[in-house]
Amino acid sequence: MNILFVSSEAAPFSQTGGLADVSASLPAALHELGHNVTIITPFYKCTKNCGESIEETGLKFLTPVGGELIETTLLKGKTAEGNVPVYFIKQDRYFDRNGIYSENGEDYNDNCERFVFFCRAVMEAIDVLKINIDILHSNDWQTGLIPAYLSILYRERKGYEKISTIHSIHNLAYQGIFWHWDMPLTGIGWEHFTFDEMEFYGKLNLMKTGVMFANGITTVSPRYAIEIQSQTFGCGMESVLQYRSPMLRGILNGVSTQQWNPVTDRFIVAQYDRNTVLENKPKCKRNLQERLGLNICEHTPLIGLVGRLAYQKGIDLIADIIPLWVEKHNVQFCMLGKGDPVLERRLTALAEKYPTNVAARIEFSDEWSHLIEAGADMFLMPSRYEPCGLNQMYSQIYGTIPIVHHTGGLADTVVDTNDESLENGTATGFSLSEDNLNDLNTTIWRALNTFWNKKDVWQKIIHNAMRQDWSWRRSAEQYIRFYEKFHR
Repeated sequence: MNILFVSSEAAPFSQTGGLADVSASLPAALHELGHNVTIITPFYKCTKNCGESIEETGLKFLTPVGGELIETTLLKGKTAEGNVPVYFIKQDRYFDRNGIYSENGEDYNDNCERFVFFCRAVMEAIDVLKINIDILHSNDWQTGLIPAYLSILYRERKGYEKISTIHSIHNLAYQGIFWHWDMPLTGIGWEHFTFDEMEFYGKLNLMKTGVMFANGITTVSPRYAIEIQSQTFGCGMESVLQYRSPMLRGILNGVSTQQWNPVTDRFIVAQYDRNTVLENKPKCKRNLQERLGLNICEHTPLIGLVGRLAYQKGIDLIADIIPLWVEKHNVQFCMLGKGDPVLERRLTALAEKYPTNVAARIEFSDEWSHLIEAGADMFLMPSRYEPCGLNQMYSQIYGTIPIVHHTGGLADTVVDTNDESLENGTATGFSLSEDNLNDLNTTIWRALNTFWNKKDVWQKIIHNAMRQDWSWRRSAEQYIRFYEKFHR
């Protein structure tokens, strides 16, 4: 099968979140299964400095945006995983900026025009590159116009007749909603600005556009596929997704087991597997405590957190409960990430107040992510909603027990520890049913009580967690089966 994967970011060329990881690893896994995969993504300022080899193709063409024809250049590289070809849409007017979507906390005010250009340029690049495509896979709102372009403007063009479209929702909270006067930029007629196509409460909604025009729709976990059809998690699009539910499928993301593997991890002081975890993981914990300036003690529980510091992630709840666990029970916390300035300041203040028990690194760092996953005893993710989540899977690979809210992909990947799950060997972590302080404290207490007083049970949970298969191959096989439903 010939697959074109289109994304607004792809690691290591550009990244703001998990979409970039998916956009590198899923195509690589599809390629390993024997399929022909190509990626197209923008050429940002950060892409110039990513350290990867990117070359000129000599290909240039004009892309219509509104009433203009914009000169467009194609560059080419390859992914680190799987050597999948990557084409870059270059136009400095739109992409030569310090940020990808925003700068200094403010979205770029021409984001609609920027990604109208990108989507239209992708459609023109298909012809310029002369690539044969069976499945055109677009991702999130930034590429939501692609299924509409194929259906409305390109279907009759030679080479486009047999293409089927798949659109993936990675986080429904971000929909690409713009005022209706941006509609002419798309080049699509006003007759499509209707409630059952592109219009959304009087505005242009690019995520909805992708959902309505795509042949098939996926999202990043089975539970999230159900949740987004409800008023609680639907972000106003629940009725749209209910209407399209026969074509909606939740497929759990995988993780790169090349990058996330304690057996080969170059960042950690003692590599380990299931047979050596009890011997070598404590060495990683000691190293982490030393480097963070925390009290060094193997028996002091160390709880890690890595991710975007946002209300969605429940970071405010974590900040609320830290003083209790530090002062009453001598628990340690280490946190890594950036995000909401208010939450950054709260975590920094806690680290200053409790320097031997709390560490907060306000940054994104691949090295520190690995050090925390290997060195922490537990990993805390009380997200209010979580389409998929990756760190709870990384944690299990590293024998670091996740404490999560039972929602979205967290519910699909972490099995709560209880008598039944211990008996049948499926317990891999601890889950709270509600995203509130009472449930969070109760669940942390269950985990700590097991860590302190039930060593045999704790070791069993570690071994259960490390047995799980989170590889992208498993996910890629499900994508292929879904693609085959729409292959013309």
